[in-house]
Order: sequence, then C-alpha cells, then structure tokens
Amino acid sequence: MGDRVKYRWRNRIERLFNKLKNWRRIATRYDKTAESHLGFVNLASALLWLPFVHAA
Repeated sequence: MGDRVKYRWRNRIERLFNKLKNWRRIATRYDKTAESHLGFVNLASALLWLPFVHAA
C-alpha cells in the first residue's frame, strides 16, 4: 500500500518538473546565481499552482 502512495507523489512531482521545463528561463538556467534561479523556480511553481487552488 505504501508503494502506491509513493508512486502518486512521484507522479505529481514529475509532472511539476515537466511543466517547469516549459519555462525557458528555468530549462536553460539563464540566471547567474543560485538564489535568483531558485527564486524564479518558486515563482513559476506558484503561478502553475494557482489555477488548482482556485478551482477547488
């Protein structure tokens, strides 16, 4: 049973990374510092998550 839960979480995370790859800035890592890159990843993640939060 535990494997099924892990699989669901892994699937969600993999789908998130696939959506993040659509953002060219993240996929090519144009940012020069780790902090600015992580900041943009956080911003893109929040923008992708907003439609799901408001749909519920």
